[in-house]
Amino acid sequence: MADIGAVAGGDDQLGHRVFEYWLAVPANRIGEAVYSPSELKTIQEVISLSVFAVFTVFYFGEKLTLNHGIGFGMIALGAFFIFKGPIK
Repeated sequence: MADIGAVAGGDDQLGHRVFEYWLAVPANRIGEAVYSPSELKTIQEVISLSVFAVFTVFYFGEKLTLNHGIGFGMIALGAFFIFKGPIK
C-alpha cells in the first residue's frame, strides 16, 4: 500500500509546479517583447544562482571561496556574451 504522506507530498509539488508555470508563461510572453529566449534563460539562471549562493551562505553557513568567485565570474562573462550579441 502506498504511503499517504508520499502521495500527498507529490500532489503538493505538482500544485507548486502548476502555480510556477502559471506565472512563468505570461512572464515569458511579456519578457519576449523585450528579450530573446536565450537572454530570458540567462537572466533566470543568473538570478537562480545568485539566490542559491546567498542561501547557502546564510542558511548553511558555507564560506564563499576563490573557486566560487571564479565560477561566478565565468557565468557573468557568459551573460555578457549572450547580451552583447554576435561577435563580428
